[in-house]
Amino acid sequence: MSEEGLIDWDSMTFSFTPTDVMYRATCNQGDAWQPGEMEPYGDITISPAAGVLNYGQGLFEGMKAQRSVNGGIVLFRPERNGARLADGARRLGMPPVPVEMFLDAIEQVVAANARWVPPTGKGALYIRPVLWGTGAILGVAPAPEYTFMIYVCPVGPYFKGGMHPIALKVSDEYHRAAPGGSGAVKAIGNYAPGMMPSKNAKSDGFAEIIYLDAVEHRYIEEVGAANFFCVKDGVIYTPELTGTILPGITRASIIELAIHKGYKVVEEKVDIQFVLEADECFCAGTAAVISPIGAICQGDVCTTYCNNQVGAITRELYDALTGIQTQVESDEFGWIRAVPVAEISAE
Repeated sequence: MSEEGLIDWDSMTFSFTPTDVMYRATCNQGDAWQPGEMEPYGDITISPAAGVLNYGQGLFEGMKAQRSVNGGIVLFRPERNGARLADGARRLGMPPVPVEMFLDAIEQVVAANARWVPPTGKGALYIRPVLWGTGAILGVAPAPEYTFMIYVCPVGPYFKGGMHPIALKVSDEYHRAAPGGSGAVKAIGNYAPGMMPSKNAKSDGFAEIIYLDAVEHRYIEEVGAANFFCVKDGVIYTPELTGTILPGITRASIIELAIHKGYKVVEEKVDIQFVLEADECFCAGTAAVISPIGAICQGDVCTTYCNNQVGAITRELYDALTGIQTQVESDEFGWIRAVPVAEISAE
């Protein structure tokens, strides 16, 4: 931020920046949620015996608010995030936040921090809803109290200077999730175990790691914290949701959009050997929307895709999806939700 208080959007990176206000609501186990309140962004106080700290009873979501070419501020399929948070809460023994309360809270936080939403094409306002077991408890059991919070921060474009294909390393040693576990839930405990394998892959010169299934060690699951897609002979393939893969909102949107465009999309177990013979590969998530994959290596075997350039289908889907998200293209699916803001201005 400059001395005049203006935000330097061009220097904004995809990193944390504190904003003005956040949202907080609390609920006791067994009670119904009541709407929360806005408060200044800042540190919070929590018991050392909180369930989230001792036993990882917590969830989070990742979303973005963007300034459309029409001047408004829009959200992309936020009801899907609300539903996924509720499903995850049930899996972890927490009281689900009603979707309508979730949506209302998201809109309140975004509207209150509207000045932090970058101009179109300069980035987005990243939204982080969290649900934690904050009540103190000693035994391994659901916490007696829960806190639902939302904070936001502006982030620059994930791809500065255009999309760049990334190189990935297949993990033959570590696995992200196992059948019957919490792989399909955006649980906080799912992410810490992946930090060391990811760091090691990056130290080897790769952008991220690819996880295989924990049973047969041959089927693609996820790319770090993103869903995986590949293209072979014009057909798009993505791992089926078997309970070990996060049901990404971007993933679902790509599938619907690709089918709408006339592509055949196959959801099935995707063998790593099939992937190493594919024509294009990409991964998908909230942050980057679509990240093109230029190379995948498993041991000494490496495959390069599209001469390490962005594939044609990857580019087409990226442009189409980001076009809808910023209202450059018409929203034929009803995915965009406008945020009511009295006065919208980008400083």
